[in-house]
Amino acid sequence: MWPLFTTVCLRSRAGCRSSVSAAGLTSLFSHSAPLSAPTCRALLYRKHGDPSRVLQLEDVDLPPVGAKDVLVKMLAAPINPSDINMIQGTYAILPDLPAVGGNEGVAQVVEVGCQVKSLKTGDWVIPKDAGLGTWRTEAVLAEDDVISLPSDLPLLSAATLGVNPCTAFRMLSDFEDLKPGDSVIQNAANSGVGQAVIQIAAARGINTINVIRDRPEFSQLSDRLKAMGATHVIKEEALRRPEMKELFKTCPKAKLALNGVGGKSATELLRHLQFGGSMVTYGGMAKQPVTVPVSALIFKDVKVRGFWVTQWKRDHSNDEKRFRAMLDELCRLIQQGQLTAPACSQVGLHDYSRALEAAMQPFTSAKQLLIM
Repeated sequence: MWPLFTTVCLRSRAGCRSSVSAAGLTSLFSHSAPLSAPTCRALLYRKHGDPSRVLQLEDVDLPPVGAKDVLVKMLAAPINPSDINMIQGTYAILPDLPAVGGNEGVAQVVEVGCQVKSLKTGDWVIPKDAGLGTWRTEAVLAEDDVISLPSDLPLLSAATLGVNPCTAFRMLSDFEDLKPGDSVIQNAANSGVGQAVIQIAAARGINTINVIRDRPEFSQLSDRLKAMGATHVIKEEALRRPEMKELFKTCPKAKLALNGVGGKSATELLRHLQFGGSMVTYGGMAKQPVTVPVSALIFKDVKVRGFWVTQWKRDHSNDEKRFRAMLDELCRLIQQGQLTAPACSQVGLHDYSRALEAAMQPFTSAKQLLIM
């Protein structure tokens, strides 16, 4: 449940309950000018549908800062496919309406409640889970709903850390015991997840075979992915050609295949798995089902799995140390220059219509990032 408004109770601005006499209470509400609640600007939707039609930039009242709450100023928030699907009403989880869009982003703490222990003013934080509504200028959030990051991270990296790099990290860690020299094959290699997979794998000494669609600027894109650490970059058509035999003379067949496309592309990935390897599906950009050849199951004993980072976070919501360890490792890679943010187009919140239009184009080359 993602409440947009909360019931106002009598609190000090620091968030702790205060005691007021009857005379004092009368005095509080006897001013000639009405009390006005602080507000923020937010991209709000009251029904599901086409984001360009149902999203509106509005003034929204902020609730008081409770004893265990923090007031944050949003700094930047990306537009992800899951955000679009949530507004359309087609995602696996949906917030109560009305709701503020956005599930990812980075914010700075500007005020803390008197019982907050893990955060202080000035800290950078990101949501622990989906549904907080990040497309707004400020928010009052529970201390337990956010987790801190080093404030010296690049803004773009911090704003896009919570979904794609975490997805890449977990898929590289949780399905096969990958060692330096092993190989991973993936489609959608130019996506946010794909780029994070390339960089995290390179830091671990793992080969990546990266599949992308043919395009006029293929050579430039291939060079960019190799500069990130990609071992091989190939076109989808190459998966069905004899040249793959030459490729596997330079690195072993893949233990792990990562599928963000579906359809024939996923089926072709399976052909290049080792015996007993795993294919993990985390997306379906082609909007086509995954077909698994019977021979792959019988004669190669492949494993076909799925992954959703939101479910992982919820399954491990009580395991703060594991979540913290993942973020610390990702932040270390960022600070060492081994993990960079995907290409982003920075757009002001007031210009959200243009950002939405760009984000909804198929196979976009740059992530749209709302700057508050």
